[in-house]
Amino acid sequence: MALSISAVVLLAIVVFLLIKKSGLKAVHAFVCMLLGFYLASSSIAPTIKSLTTNVAGMLGGIRF
Repeated sequence: MALSISAVVLLAIVVFLLIKKSGLKAVHAFVCMLLGFYLASSSIAPTIKSLTTNVAGMLGGIRF
């Protein structure tokens, strides 16, 4: 669960910075948010969740 919360916070920060610095309009961010909600309720949601979990596990396993 901590991964989901931190990913949401990270994505919210990225969207905020894109709105402030790169000229992303709030309407565009809202459309992206709606796309996320629709993807979460679609049949591809388990695949996306598996992909993000695997990528996070891979990044967490990197040792410097």
